[in-house]
Amino acid sequence: MAAPIAAMKAYAAAQKAMDLGAPQQAGGAAGPGFAQILQNVMGDMTQATKQAETQMTAHAAGKAELVDVVTSVASASASLETVMAVRDQVISAYQEIMRMPL
Repeated sequence: MAAPIAAMKAYAAAQKAMDLGAPQQAGGAAGPGFAQILQNVMGDMTQATKQAETQMTAHAAGKAELVDVVTSVASASASLETVMAVRDQVISAYQEIMRMPL
C-alpha cells in the first residue's frame, strides 16, 4: 500500500515542479525539461531537510516547540520518499527500455 502513496506524492511533486498552470513556451514546448524537474524536486528535498535540522537544533536549544520539529521532520521524510519514488520509477523505465529488442 505504500507504493501507491509514494507514486501519488511523486506525481504531485512533478506537477508542482512543472507548474502545469503556466502558459506554454514558444515552439509548443510545455514547461521545463526532465532534468529541471528533477533538479527542482531535489532542491525541495534539500530545503525540507535543512529546515528539519534547523528546527531540531532550535528545539535542543529550547527555542522551538516539539510540534514544529515533528512537522519539519515529517515534511523532510515525505520529500525523501518522493525523491526515492521518482528514482525507482526512472530506474524501472530504464530497465524496461534496456529489455526492448533493437
